[in-house]
Amino acid sequence: MRTWIPTIPGLLLKIGAALLVAGHATYARAPAATSAVAVGPQYDTTHVYVAPADVDRFTNSFIATFGGHSTKQVVATVTPTPSSTTSQLLLTPVGTVSLFGFRTPVPYPFGAERTGYLVTNMDDAVRVARMTGAALLVAPFPDPIGRDAVIEWPGGVNTQIYWHAVTPKYPELQTVPENRVYVSADSVSVFTRCFLAFAHGYVVSDDAHASGIEIGRPGDSYRRVRIQSTFGKLTVFVTDGHLPYPYGREMTGYEVENLGATVAKAKAAGVTVLVPPYTADGRDAAMVQFPGGYIAEIHAQSAK
Repeated sequence: MRTWIPTIPGLLLKIGAALLVAGHATYARAPAATSAVAVGPQYDTTHVYVAPADVDRFTNSFIATFGGHSTKQVVATVTPTPSSTTSQLLLTPVGTVSLFGFRTPVPYPFGAERTGYLVTNMDDAVRVARMTGAALLVAPFPDPIGRDAVIEWPGGVNTQIYWHAVTPKYPELQTVPENRVYVSADSVSVFTRCFLAFAHGYVVSDDAHASGIEIGRPGDSYRRVRIQSTFGKLTVFVTDGHLPYPYGREMTGYEVENLGATVAKAKAAGVTVLVPPYTADGRDAAMVQFPGGYIAEIHAQSAK
């Protein structure tokens, strides 16, 4: 692990400014100037909050759609202040969900975080997050099996990071889901630069003229940045905020082998199709809503 020197934040800003070309940045693999704290994409969980009455309906429909299984449901306090929720993991071949059914009001700012990232060391992760430009929104606190914290990225994206006293062993995923983040043109360069440095990630693609059908605006175009790291996949949607429902409400995109078959299973399990299947960027995609209100994108590689 290298020692961080105080001048690095200023250097990062200067480097970022130098990379701005024709209105947006070009990127290379982030330099390993900080500790690598990611564990693996099967440990990155989408945080889903539903009413207690919807927990079983959501669980059954999600597993029926994607396969996998749920861990045993427990009742616990998972926040630093008093609260009570059911808690369980849904482990599927296409991504993991942390499911909460709060029996008490949800303390602020919980419920606004999109994703939980397992880290190798909580103190290192907090230090690296701060060094690379994130704000510590919720300071580290103990939970029944480890420690948690919430960080906020430039652009207003909240992420929970967690550490387990006993390292979990989850099966590897068949396909890695994408964390879908919507940010403004004013925020995208600093958000992307900070996240790349934190995750030791790299840009897979940066399309300044992606098809607007992907954000519900056929005939328009927008900028889309795809990122990959040990944490998994992250897609950044750079928009003007003029988004028809439900775009921007989904947090995760799940890759499946056959979109039509998956959507059929979802509908049979009580899932509502919000956006019928369409094709763009080499993938067939749809948007669905599970019982309890959770909205997700589902996609498959288009047939060639």
